[in-house]
Amino acid sequence: MTPTTHLGPVGQRISAKLLQNFSPAALEVIDESHQHAGHSGARSDGESHFRVRIVAEAFRGKSRVDQHRMVNAALAEELKERVHALAIQASAP
Repeated sequence: MTPTTHLGPVGQRISAKLLQNFSPAALEVIDESHQHAGHSGARSDGESHFRVRIVAEAFRGKSRVDQHRMVNAALAEELKERVHALAIQASAP
């Protein structure tokens, strides 16, 4: 599962980087920016708040903290420049 429909350029870039870095068995990238309109860090043009659900062999045996660090490292550029919040649900198959 890799839904990228309804994602703007930032969401599509997130999806592409996660696919490239982890070759996941399952990936879902959800833009939740509309739920945060008017909140701190929300951008008027959207694409600031995302939820990622990813299942990849790379996460096997890793702690939740390590899994999140791996995802954050893969998306460092987006987190630095554009993304205000990223909720991560990572697991091994």
